[in-house]
Amino acid sequence: METVQPPPPTKSLRDVQVRLVRAGEEARFLELLREHHYLGCKWVPGSSVWHVAERGGIWVALVVWASAAMKCGERDRMIGWIPQLRWQRLIHVANNVRFLVLPEGRQPHLASRVLGLSVRRLGRDWENSHRHKLAMVETFVDPERFRGTCYRAAGWMELGRTSGYGKSGKKWVEHGRVKQVFVKPLHRDWQRLLADPMPDPAFHQGMRRMKLNEAQAEGLKAALREIPEHRESQGRRHDGVSILSSALMALLCGAASYEGIAEWVEDCDQRMLERLDCRFSQRKNRFEPPSEPTIRRYLQSVDAQAVDDALGRWLLSLARTDERVLSLDGKWLKGSAGEDGKQVKLLSAFLHKEGMVIAQRAIPEGGNEITEVIPLLEPLPLKDAVVSADALHTQTKLAEFLTKEKEAHYLFTAKGNQPGIETAIRTLDLPEAFPPSGEDR
Repeated sequence: METVQPPPPTKSLRDVQVRLVRAGEEARFLELLREHHYLGCKWVPGSSVWHVAERGGIWVALVVWASAAMKCGERDRMIGWIPQLRWQRLIHVANNVRFLVLPEGRQPHLASRVLGLSVRRLGRDWENSHRHKLAMVETFVDPERFRGTCYRAAGWMELGRTSGYGKSGKKWVEHGRVKQVFVKPLHRDWQRLLADPMPDPAFHQGMRRMKLNEAQAEGLKAALREIPEHRESQGRRHDGVSILSSALMALLCGAASYEGIAEWVEDCDQRMLERLDCRFSQRKNRFEPPSEPTIRRYLQSVDAQAVDDALGRWLLSLARTDERVLSLDGKWLKGSAGEDGKQVKLLSAFLHKEGMVIAQRAIPEGGNEITEVIPLLEPLPLKDAVVSADALHTQTKLAEFLTKEKEAHYLFTAKGNQPGIETAIRTLDLPEAFPPSGEDR
């Protein structure tokens, strides 16, 4: 390769510019990485953006951004990701997989300057190339070779170290090369955008959405058909299952009002309207979506608890039968107010692995979680499931309900304020003091 003489070093780095690699420059870019970077570079799989830093027309540094690492414990804990949210939002994180300062451009502070310029324009370049936004960038530094000084100088945060595992095919194998984890948020509201269960429609364009196969979609419709029809037959044009299916799909896609739901359904093509069981007009020879007033009147008058129970049964059916583990917990809803103006408290049941709430029930005025837990679990098929709860629910009645009526197992917390149970545990005389959970206990 032809050698070029770099411009003489100066104290100022203001003449350094970062731009996208142009068409026809890819071969040179990859050749330089293979020659000078200790990891080399054959190609960059998945989504990527390539930046080159120039000074006086001379290439001085190369930066490659690619798709984020599938798993990183330090990063996921900082963001607050559960597996389902990570799968959805991972496209909003980019990974700095290669950063190379070329021999022609080595100068103090150049690396941090290039990183800053590259990150500054990355969000725009990434959205133009891949049609979705970025909220954060990450990188992994080998501490045996580098100290990560340029990342710290460019404002990156060090989170910790990896566990030394990597993906090989479909498996995770231990390779022993522990690396430092650095991240840099690109948006001031990055944590809400990445971890809030309700996606921001303006930001999350291109976000992976939950897909249903035909059997799952039919299962959802079957669950919704169990909800009793509360409207008079006279003047009824749209089926309740159609209205509920349309509303649920619109909400999953980010609609947040009756008008938003109606607009989403209005934009559906004929194939989608057919799948939503919308009314077919013989006169117009087409499927017609329900209007905003129809959607609003139906949702305001339907039995909300019946809808919640039906959805809970369907969500539970999506979980693997041999891995159904759910927990019970009660929480006050922040910023809520019931009809009496008081804060609302909900008792919920949620699946551990899937991170999904499958049932919830409001605690009435003067009531408590103990009286509502059996009505909460009653509609759910819990055979062979494991139900865990805190010491408040360590009650004989609930244990008998789970083991005898639901054929389920339980994992309860026992505290010293229940001396009978505590004594039974200490003496291992459980069957006499408490119903057993499992055949051999």
